[in-house]
Amino acid sequence: QVQLQESGGGSVQAGGFLRLSCIVPVDTLSMAWFRHAPGKDREAVATIIRGVQRYTDSVKGRFTISQDEAQHTLYLQMTNLEPEDTGTYYCAADLLREPGDPTKVTGADYWGQGTQVTVSS
Repeated sequence: QVQLQESGGGSVQAGGFLRLSCIVPVDTLSMAWFRHAPGKDREAVATIIRGVQRYTDSVKGRFTISQDEAQHTLYLQMTNLEPEDTGTYYCAADLLREPGDPTKVTGADYWGQGTQVTVSS
């Protein structure tokens, strides 16, 4: 069982920043960061598929997803954090997408264990 390994979570005040990292020990063209916020469904907040980055509306302009292929590492740079960004963040690889809408990510074959991000107001 392949396990991705996240790091970089923590607690910050609103307006602060964090960078999440994830070791991805598989060759893949699709990776993502998911967020599971309290009382909400898990959602993909940032994806990178064949080099194309996409973001959910709530994080556009604040989060940046990137990868270092040589280091097999996926990153999520998060700036201007808001309390609504609080949640457990999971990195994922080999994404599953809706057949009728390949830009909509529904899951993944490989997951990390999650890292907690808490943003206080």
